[in-house]
Amino acid sequence: MAIDTLPTRSPFAPPETEPEQQKLPPPEKRQLRVVDLEDRANLIGSMVAGLSLTWVLYSRILPTEGTLGFIVCWWLAFTAFYTLITGLRRGRVVLADRFAVIVAHSAAGLVGIALTSVIGYTLYRGAAALTHKNFFTTDLSTAGPLEPLSTGGALHALAGTLIQISIAIAVTLPLGVLCAVYLTEVGGRAAKFVRSVVEAMTALPSIVAGLFAYVVLLIGLGMRLSGFVAAMALSVMMLPIIARSAEVVLRLVPSGLREASLALGATQWRTVWSVVLPTARPGLATALVLGTARGVGETSPVLLTAGFTTYLNLNPFSGPMTSLPLFTFKMSQSPEDNYISRAFGAAALLLVLVLLLFAFSRWIAGRGRSGTR
Repeated sequence: MAIDTLPTRSPFAPPETEPEQQKLPPPEKRQLRVVDLEDRANLIGSMVAGLSLTWVLYSRILPTEGTLGFIVCWWLAFTAFYTLITGLRRGRVVLADRFAVIVAHSAAGLVGIALTSVIGYTLYRGAAALTHKNFFTTDLSTAGPLEPLSTGGALHALAGTLIQISIAIAVTLPLGVLCAVYLTEVGGRAAKFVRSVVEAMTALPSIVAGLFAYVVLLIGLGMRLSGFVAAMALSVMMLPIIARSAEVVLRLVPSGLREASLALGATQWRTVWSVVLPTARPGLATALVLGTARGVGETSPVLLTAGFTTYLNLNPFSGPMTSLPLFTFKMSQSPEDNYISRAFGAAALLLVLVLLLFAFSRWIAGRGRSGTR
């Protein structure tokens, strides 16, 4: 019996099984948003180092002075120290992230400080007038420039503002909603032109609206200075804001609701009235508040159309009617300290009113979002 001694496999052939390759561990992700103890120490140390360097250079070596310049130099020195330390310890990616965070937080802080300063300074200067009860209960007919703050008030301006803005709301709300319904539900070639006009009017200068009402109503129709004419001027300012905001809200209504209503046999206008508008009610309320906040603080339209008076006038169709912006403007032109205090008091009252309107709009928007979940 013959034995086969020939090799079954060439000695130069590669091995039948490949050697196992060593698996590398997965790369560790950079935690950019995680702030540890080292980051806090770098932040505090950079702030102290920047403050010390700025104090030495700004106050002792360089011929500079001023609080604003000191703060700017301190921020620049702090940013330089912090980015340098972070770049040496963390690397380029984390450095870019930390620098962007510093810039974003600094910008937000700057805006917050500016708004707080405006509100705080206005309330501080107007506190002398706001602390007197008569400021809210009497007009200015019995108070002259030299009278103390315990005499006279801004009741006529507050009442005029409420009356004028109420008339403007009664005019602009139905027109703005109808315009939005036309743009979203009807469309067509004319809708593009109307939308362009509405968008252009949102940036309309307030003085142009006042001149329009002055030329059309006072000169053209022969009307006199009154609260109604001022309300029409405010309507020109409020209408594009309400129409544009309402259009955006109506476009957010799900198309499935419209299709379901039409499938049940409802007409288009019945669908709009019973489905689209009720669904968009919170957003429409927000649009109304935004338009109201725009109109309540306008000065130029009422300056040309309302007239100024120190008496309380509750009839918007007869005689001049003062509003809070106009009252603030007139009082600020006086050199007397009491009138200046009254101007700041009216400005603070107007500021609080606008802030309440915006807070109310945010509350309505939040309530609408929670109701749709």
